[in-house]
Amino acid sequence: MGEQGAIRPKKATKRPTGKSVGKPAEPATKATVKAAAGSGRKPESRLAMVRRARKINRELAELYPYAHPELDFRNPFELLVATVLSAQTTDLRVNQTTPALFAAYPTPEDMAAAVPEEMEELIRPTGFFRAKTKSLIGLSVALRDNHGGEVPGRLADLVKLPGVGRKTANVVLGNAFGVPGITVDTHFGRLVRRWKWTEQEDPEKVEAEIATIFPRSEWTMLSHRVVFHGRRICHARRPACGACPIAPLCPAYGEGETDPEKARKLLKYEMGGQPGQRLSPPADYPGKPAPALGAG
Repeated sequence: MGEQGAIRPKKATKRPTGKSVGKPAEPATKATVKAAAGSGRKPESRLAMVRRARKINRELAELYPYAHPELDFRNPFELLVATVLSAQTTDLRVNQTTPALFAAYPTPEDMAAAVPEEMEELIRPTGFFRAKTKSLIGLSVALRDNHGGEVPGRLADLVKLPGVGRKTANVVLGNAFGVPGITVDTHFGRLVRRWKWTEQEDPEKVEAEIATIFPRSEWTMLSHRVVFHGRRICHARRPACGACPIAPLCPAYGEGETDPEKARKLLKYEMGGQPGQRLSPPADYPGKPAPALGAG
């Protein structure tokens, strides 16, 4: 893909709505945002929160129509392995590591027979490579011996595999099998608490509460949209509040930079005119593909 400039939230005269990418929104003033978020009013009712949450989801769907899993994969096995490798590292580093890994071990049978020390060297860039090697060989043996060399499409079977928890299982189910699931990673948990959709900290409790707010058909894409927003605009330490199209719906507006120009400098990935995390992004991704390992 050719280089592109920053993709900014669209401009509007009164309040941002987060419509199409490429038509930036000018965030509302702090006073307007506080009023829209209910500042100084009685506590938000459950019904009002659900309506606000669903509106945020609609706005995110228009802001990130290309939202997708940010791990490169060609089949359920590759997604399963990549998701296990993604613990305690970035998707970019995983994507830069897996081409050599899958060239050496393209199937569960191949990976089950791997020499641990050789696999450790291949996945060393992802960190915790000894524990991850043990998990990958263990889950590959289980796939070979118990599932005919195929990744199962049921949550109950996936979570029994070594190194596979509920989050990983939901990633695989939602993106390789089309089974709706809510993936609660650090970005998702942080944002749904920031938006007052839940106060829970435990990932399973967060998943259960968010599942009551949205229809099942939205679960997988909701997860992608929230994570995309957390990585690009609503950062943990310095959220770009002044460049956020959903600012009027956010009760945490003002925790980050509210000046529009300063906020735009905080935008990341395609929103900031930078490469994404995938070496092979979907065709509709508007940003630049990430570089291969050692390519800069």
